[in-house]
Amino acid sequence: MTDRICLTRLAVTTPHGVLAHEKLEPQRFFVDITIECDVSRAGSSDDLGHTISYAEIAQDAERIMTQPPVDLIEHLAEQVAASVLQRVAAEAVEVTVHKPDAPAGVAFADFGLAGPSVSVRREQHRPVVIALGANLGHRVRTLESAMRALGRVGGLDLLEVSGLFETAPVGGPAQPDYLNAVAVGTTRLAPWTLLDRLHEIEAGRGRTREIRWGARTLDLDLIQVGDPAAGDDLRFHTDELTLPHPRAAERAFVLQPWLDADPQAQLRVGRLVVPVAELLRAADTTGIRVGPQWRPL
Repeated sequence: MTDRICLTRLAVTTPHGVLAHEKLEPQRFFVDITIECDVSRAGSSDDLGHTISYAEIAQDAERIMTQPPVDLIEHLAEQVAASVLQRVAAEAVEVTVHKPDAPAGVAFADFGLAGPSVSVRREQHRPVVIALGANLGHRVRTLESAMRALGRVGGLDLLEVSGLFETAPVGGPAQPDYLNAVAVGTTRLAPWTLLDRLHEIEAGRGRTREIRWGARTLDLDLIQVGDPAAGDDLRFHTDELTLPHPRAAERAFVLQPWLDADPQAQLRVGRLVVPVAELLRAADTTGIRVGPQWRPL
């Protein structure tokens, strides 16, 4: 179930409206904001960095509401919603702008917030890239099961999936060859929430984390969230997650299936945004070959 942060009745007196006098004479506006997000981590850690600061949201909304006059409260609601969705943790937002003193030419009841209001609801739709790998057990069956589980994750929409590629292991102890694939789609989830879902899918298929880069029944990696070409890709480093994936640009076993799923794919490497096709040409593709057929969806 999605958690919510609610800000109710932010009050602003400012001039907005279609009529000339409304742009000169301030009137009352009230704003309600409901943010859908995952606050479970903040509930456990008591760390503001794991949630959304409602003080910052309120200050942003007040700044938008007190901008130079505009005609429509629809425009104000849209701007407030867009400002909320810039927050990494925000999955969706509903914004209602009330204009109780609007000159509508009719009488409204003289109590509460009677009068016109506009509500908008907007969701995140960030592009996302997920890499899959397995080299223990029945690899094809495990990867197909993982794809079905990804398809059931609420807030994740898969658009394309690569074929399977068989690859020699890179680093770590001696181990069997991997089958690798990449899925691309969009998500409304915060990256750490999506990472938790990936770990749950791994654990449900016998994944353990005892040896770094060791053999595994299933490996699901979050490679990139957002669109680097548009400049809205998420870039951060924490103990649990770094975006974009710090080694993706060097891993042909990620680049090859990624290019298969999305021939126009791009990855941020330092300050540059580089086509995956270019990265693959520079990578060592020794030991990568087309894998068996599979039914990913």
